[in-house]
Amino acid sequence: MNAKLSAGLLAAALLITGCGGGNGGSAQNGSSTPKVGLITKTETNPFFVKMKEGAQKAAQANGMELMSAAGKFDGDNASQITAIENMVAAGVKGILITPSDTKAIVPAIKKARDAGVLVIALDTPTDPQDATDALFATDNLKAGELIGQYAKAAMAGKPAKIATLDLAPGVTVGQLRHDGFLKGFGIKEGDPSVVCSQDTRGDQAKGQTAMENCLQKAPDINVVYTINEPAALGAYTALKAKGREKDVLIVSVDGGCTGVKAVQSGQIAATSQQYPLKMAEDGVKAVSEFAKSGKKVSGYTDTGVTLITDKSVSGVEAKDTAFGLANCWG
Repeated sequence: MNAKLSAGLLAAALLITGCGGGNGGSAQNGSSTPKVGLITKTETNPFFVKMKEGAQKAAQANGMELMSAAGKFDGDNASQITAIENMVAAGVKGILITPSDTKAIVPAIKKARDAGVLVIALDTPTDPQDATDALFATDNLKAGELIGQYAKAAMAGKPAKIATLDLAPGVTVGQLRHDGFLKGFGIKEGDPSVVCSQDTRGDQAKGQTAMENCLQKAPDINVVYTINEPAALGAYTALKAKGREKDVLIVSVDGGCTGVKAVQSGQIAATSQQYPLKMAEDGVKAVSEFAKSGKKVSGYTDTGVTLITDKSVSGVEAKDTAFGLANCWG
């Protein structure tokens, strides 16, 4: 989710690779090995790298051939549409997708489902959610709620001056995490304790700029919510430049290895960890079952979220960074 959005690159450039398990053949040599497709937002984001790793592992374990595809940047809907079309033409039994544009991708998904392909969204639900057969994802509202509860408890009654460093307008994951944080903190949208809100697209450099802007607007900020850990590290850099890094509480979401190490070092107070490898593994298993029996998975499957911190607070369940590092990605 933290890949840079490069406007104007709506080319249908994508990378498609076939990764067979063991001696799994390809369409060219006439193999009947069932195929499963994985379409991520980018190839480079560590979150999606781990997701692909999980899919490859599960494909091998279940005797399937993995086809993978991705756009060059987060938001490249055209490449995802092309990938769906190519995978359907190649005869995949199912497609796992992290949709870049949750609305614009829906017609292409419908065509795939009409052709008999099982389509499962990973991490990010489509809009509407039932445009796919199923969703395997973090409960992003809960992820936000956990860090909101943590921040509220950590403030111990001290008046909060909050900056929210968000994702981008209209992106489901970002909105759910934002809403969850407010809920966990016990406030509603528009509450005066939120003194600054900026979009970062989950990017570290944009996170730093956003924090600089917020500090100009409200120098007494003492709580920072960030959409993900790159944005959190950008915020930390801006705070450190002002000598504020030790008296501002930063909370975040994702649980990548870099982020967990930032919690361990004290740059981030707490983060909600999610599990992309499990999303992909469970998705491939569901497609394998569909290929064997015709049984379709449906609805939402929660792949888990855990609050990670070394400074626990009363009333909020958490694991330490040793657990976080053992289960991180990237």
